[in-house]
Amino acid sequence: MTRKEVFFVPRCEICGKTKSVGNRVSHSQIKTKRTYSPNIQRVRAIIDGHTRRVHACTACLRSGKVKRAIRARTVSQD
Repeated sequence: MTRKEVFFVPRCEICGKTKSVGNRVSHSQIKTKRTYSPNIQRVRAIIDGHTRRVHACTACLRSGKVKRAIRARTVSQD
């Protein structure tokens, strides 16, 4: 399986939020099914004392359920 064949399922690793189903409603009130995807961000977070990249929805990021990791900056010796 090549890298292009791997599909990403939009799912929050913190709360488990995934796609939801709703209706697309036209002006004439004709309803067709559509899916709503959550706003998933790939962030560096501290999980069990270790820095890890996780997929988290923006609701979890704003509510503070995810402890963001601070990237250490390297100081050049010039």
